[in-house]
Amino acid sequence: MKKRLIYARRAALFILGALLSLPTFALQLKESAPETYTVKRGDTLWAIANVFLNEPWLWPELWRTNTQIDNPHLIYPGDVIVVGYVDGQPVLSVKRDKPSYKLSPATDKRVKPKPVDVLSWTTISPFIRQHMLLDEESYASLPKLLGNQDGNVRFASDDFVLSQQQFSTDDQYRVVRKHATIRNLDGEILGIQVTHVSTASLVEKDEGSNTMLLFIDDANQEAKRGDKLMAGGFEHPEGFELVPATSQRGAIVGDLHDHDLLGKYDVVILDLGSMEVAPGTVLGLYSQGPAIIDEESPRYVDEPGANTGGEWFIDTVSQPALKVGEVVVFKTFDAASYGLITRANKGIKRGFIVAKP
Repeated sequence: MKKRLIYARRAALFILGALLSLPTFALQLKESAPETYTVKRGDTLWAIANVFLNEPWLWPELWRTNTQIDNPHLIYPGDVIVVGYVDGQPVLSVKRDKPSYKLSPATDKRVKPKPVDVLSWTTISPFIRQHMLLDEESYASLPKLLGNQDGNVRFASDDFVLSQQQFSTDDQYRVVRKHATIRNLDGEILGIQVTHVSTASLVEKDEGSNTMLLFIDDANQEAKRGDKLMAGGFEHPEGFELVPATSQRGAIVGDLHDHDLLGKYDVVILDLGSMEVAPGTVLGLYSQGPAIIDEESPRYVDEPGANTGGEWFIDTVSQPALKVGEVVVFKTFDAASYGLITRANKGIKRGFIVAKP
């Protein structure tokens, strides 16, 4: 029997690697791009960039020779964006009225105009305010709700509840509940996903029993015995800029919707943490089909009957990773991040690759 070499053709890695090393080409506007655009209240920077570019993450490049604009991410309602050309390359400029300041009747203070958001705050704010990823140790150390005088296991607004004591000076708490354990594709734990349930105020502490009596102020849903307490609110990014990923490469490992398939404006969890990405990082979404067993009757490695466990000499072909959309990071944690899908031409799911857009 002729001995066959063990190998796997890494077509996907080759193609994706080629994408990561592509040279920069001349910037091109959409054929439908207008000569001028007036920024409206409610616009987002991403949407405006989409008016001019097929690749909206290249927005800063359109301003690269305009020395009058310090930060192309600070665009205001009422600004008129004008298309021009320098050495044959498109360049944007902005016509802006002299900044006006409104007087607030309540404070008699001047209120500065607010630039448009990079992403729709209406879309992402619920996920920032209601969801958080904690490391295992931090989650385990949070105090939990114990019960109440009526022997209930669920608690609504205006209920008094006993809890373990939080060793802090805070008197306002958020009640959170474990939603899922987030793991990477190798099964390693990246964190504990928690969701906001209600808010609670401290009534009194009992140092003898190491407990606290709390008053449930406002409940999104009923709190339950065993739910955890967090002091303070969930942090949210103040502002960020669009920056395309370069060498970063990761995967979708979860989502905040509990859907099998995801699409545009859904929020996904990436296995890239704060050391690798930042709010505003733009990544491409890539779909890679299952590897194929290369033999007389080709089979996918994951199809029924494709038992490769005891076969030593198996030729497999890896399929190319094809781009299917983009995602923009808007919240980072130590080992993972949240991203908003801004384009998808097929259903997105766990395991899809994220890399240079």
